[in-house]
Amino acid sequence: MVNNNNWLESIADQLATQDFAITDHFLSEEEVKAIREVFEHHKEQDNFKRAGIGKQDDFMLDKQIRGDYIKWIDPANAFEPVKEFLSKINELKDYLNRTCFLGIRDYETHFTIYPPGSFYKRHLDQFQGDGARKISFICYLNDNWQPGDGGELRLYLDGEERDVQPLAGKLACFRSEIIEHEVLLAHKNRYSLTGWMLNHPVGLGFIKNT
Repeated sequence: MVNNNNWLESIADQLATQDFAITDHFLSEEEVKAIREVFEHHKEQDNFKRAGIGKQDDFMLDKQIRGDYIKWIDPANAFEPVKEFLSKINELKDYLNRTCFLGIRDYETHFTIYPPGSFYKRHLDQFQGDGARKISFICYLNDNWQPGDGGELRLYLDGEERDVQPLAGKLACFRSEIIEHEVLLAHKNRYSLTGWMLNHPVGLGFIKNT
């Protein structure tokens, strides 16, 4: 796991200069293993649902656009390994507010599984007429990922593309309203914790959004 001050400063600096940040070893091997065990528990309980696109009245399922399965995380009832991850995200949220003045007030997070053959086409993490999402973050949990396994995160950056390998423990962050991105075709199960830092409180419940 990365050193406390170094990773906070590194993410803030990267976001300030290029609107995205990549942090290797955000989680240790032990932390990844513990969270993957939570994943397996929720899979056995059949808690994952197919993800959709849009919000509330505009919500729809379209496997031609995305094919992942998700389970929203309630921080109050999360298992301890997930609470430890959320604690780090909360620390990052507070640091970004102090250093980048983003006005972040809360965050929402879900477990994500891309099964073989699934993907998510190019998009922005914003809903039409709703700019609540400020920072997107994805923490990968894929042990023994190899080139050819697929599921890379592709970032579209001012005329160029950057592919991020979904290696266990890696954290990718980017400005939700600026960076278009997609998830490339996965050839084996691709696991992550995915979330967004918001400019308003989540509230009492979780809405079906992506």
